[in-house]
Amino acid sequence: MFTQLQHSRLLRRAKPGDGSALQDLRWWQLLTRTQFFLDPDEHTGRTAPFTVDVRFLAAELEGGKIAAGAHHAPVALYRDGRQLQIANPPVAFAVPGGAIEVATSMYGLTRMHHVPDSGQPRALRPHPRSLEGRRARFSKDHPRTSRAIGAAAILVLLAGLVVMLPQLAEMITTVEVVAARVGTFTSPIQLPTWANTALLIAGALAATERALTLRNHWLIDADTTWASLL
Repeated sequence: MFTQLQHSRLLRRAKPGDGSALQDLRWWQLLTRTQFFLDPDEHTGRTAPFTVDVRFLAAELEGGKIAAGAHHAPVALYRDGRQLQIANPPVAFAVPGGAIEVATSMYGLTRMHHVPDSGQPRALRPHPRSLEGRRARFSKDHPRTSRAIGAAAILVLLAGLVVMLPQLAEMITTVEVVAARVGTFTSPIQLPTWANTALLIAGALAATERALTLRNHWLIDADTTWASLL
């Protein structure tokens, strides 16, 4: 029931597009833009290709419209090369046979999946010139190295979680109201500044690696959000 309500809310976030043509992905946009494709499938009545265009630095929509002075929406859905809908993430776009769910974080994408009316969600196909497409090609060409990099990213994020949780608790108990009720807490893990900085940088790289492969777990990736608060 909760999932259905959440899905319905995400579908309502999509607003009508202006029918403009899809612009090509350029090499200088690697860090600020990405595209994913959903191919036609006659079995579901999807006769045209769909493209999701994500611009990470675009201003959020204002009342469902592109902000004044801005040129692009944060997320746009194109059907057969023409803009169909725009939205702020997270969002779900209805397509024949299901929906496309899109979510982002400060490190990139956390979700870009086709959720069919029946069956398991599947990630959309990334543009070959996007960072996600290049990472997917690397995984195909070097599967063992790719798996090692993925495992290393998990270890780095888990290590960051072990360090950040007590530091977060210490930070919270410095608030006078909290300290008056529960007392103060001192983290048993005290790292030098250079080690904390190195861990933050490693965590950001690991989170980016996870985003490029559309992997996200509520626990493994939790410290990438908490780290930004410390």
